[in-house]
Amino acid sequence: MAKAKAAADVNLCKGCRLCVGACPVQAIEPLKEINKKGYEIIGINKDVCIGCGRCYTICPDYVFTISTVD
Repeated sequence: MAKAKAAADVNLCKGCRLCVGACPVQAIEPLKEINKKGYEIIGINKDVCIGCGRCYTICPDYVFTISTVD
């Protein structure tokens, strides 16, 4: 059975970190990396992500997509 996972377009990320607090399994973490716009970005631990979509729902900048992975 395919499982859902989150993916992030870090070039859209503005570093608000709302997603970090919303993730129920702490799969999203702030990184010390800067994107093209000068914001600190987030990273997703795909092994921990359960694909619940909370990051997608809370993100004001449409950074996340949720898709199934085989």
